[in-house]
Amino acid sequence: MESTIPDPRTELPAPPHPADRPGRIEAHGIDHIPDSERHGRARDLFAVWAAPNVSYLNLVVGGTLVLIGLDLWQSLAVVVAGNLLWALVGLLAVSGPAAGAPSEVVMRAMFGVRGNRVNIAVTGWLVSVCYLALNWAAASLAAFALAERAGITPGTPLKVLIIVLVAAATLAISVYGHATIVRLYGPFTLALTAVFLLLTGYLLAGHTDWHYRPAEPLHGTALLAALAGGTALIASAPLSYSTSADFSRYLPRTTSPRAVAGWTAVGAFVPSVLFTALGTLAATTLDMTDPQSALSAVLPGWVRPLFLLAVVLSAVANNAMTAYSSGLALQAVGLRVRRSRSVALDGALGIALTLYALLVSNFLDTVNTVLELMVALTGPVMAVYATDILLRRNRYDGPALTDETPASPHWYWHGVNRAGALALLLGTAAGTLCLATDLFTGPLAAALGGIDLSLPAGMLTAATTYRLLARRPA
Repeated sequence: MESTIPDPRTELPAPPHPADRPGRIEAHGIDHIPDSERHGRARDLFAVWAAPNVSYLNLVVGGTLVLIGLDLWQSLAVVVAGNLLWALVGLLAVSGPAAGAPSEVVMRAMFGVRGNRVNIAVTGWLVSVCYLALNWAAASLAAFALAERAGITPGTPLKVLIIVLVAAATLAISVYGHATIVRLYGPFTLALTAVFLLLTGYLLAGHTDWHYRPAEPLHGTALLAALAGGTALIASAPLSYSTSADFSRYLPRTTSPRAVAGWTAVGAFVPSVLFTALGTLAATTLDMTDPQSALSAVLPGWVRPLFLLAVVLSAVANNAMTAYSSGLALQAVGLRVRRSRSVALDGALGIALTLYALLVSNFLDTVNTVLELMVALTGPVMAVYATDILLRRNRYDGPALTDETPASPHWYWHGVNRAGALALLLGTAAGTLCLATDLFTGPLAAALGGIDLSLPAGMLTAATTYRLLARRPA
């Protein structure tokens, strides 16, 4: 039986094509990548997915699990359970080499040419822009702290300038594109891991209560509600990456699907579990309502600037991927601009939302609310996508997917694949009915005492509906 992750010594990389070289602006957008321009190895995907998940935002989310009333071991179990959804991100990535197209185009097979434009506008582009704002907000808070350490008290004009500079660094990587991301993310992963391991050492040395239990432990319905809500919160990160084919589409068509899925899933799962768990461990003794100040306080003076710089770098790494996909999403929606310009447009909107999150709203509340609401949208999309890959046995015609005319085999009924559209609508409706957040509680969640079952309800409804209605490809 073929190994999930092959021996790297057997992989012989093809040299990068001039259209996709590090340090050059990527020439391709949502168009098909011909076989002559395919290059790279599946194992390159490990660093691509590891760097953005050695993340300060993971620390924040991990600390939130304790804040909602879970004890240490319940929180760690939720961390592992929620991050298992990265396996689906790996599955979706296998469609990239098969089609030579990004996820935003592959999903035309599920939703139709026109139907997919609506899907991408909401669950692709809008979700990406929200995540841009969340990560830039985290990075900017760290940059504000660095300015204060340098003796500069940042007023509003300086804060705005810092946010713009952090965004500019991110967007520069996104504009240069795929090959630059692949080249940079190996060193990013090593640097970020080194700094966060330093933080781990100081936390484990005296700032972790391995027997932590809240003063008033949760029981019964309250415990089930916290476990379900926490799992949905953790799962919101992998569920936001229904675009994993964006980063695998340059691989040769002959690349092992198991290797693509394995390197993608493991690259994201391992750091996500480790560093979300680190946030949970920190919350057993520290006040994680202000995570940056709490974590900085346990570090010696010489490490604090490194930690703050790592927070900025992790947000840049995470958002460079997000901005890259959001640029492709705008093209897939129908905006006829070059990918570099679509990235810049998304960046401008992301900056505006970041300013709101930092100068108007409460950052931690914003993070939790946005991530929880996303599950009702992103879960059904990923479920339909994964079901389609299994039904088709990962057979996609890349050139046919780029055809947006009524003659396209993916035009279906007036440009809409009714099976995919109905599956998405029903899945989203089911998820919304079962959603329980501070902003909104669905009627089914309310009837269950606040237990949030939006994750399984939305995904199972969408997958089952699509499986029943979709015609099995020949």
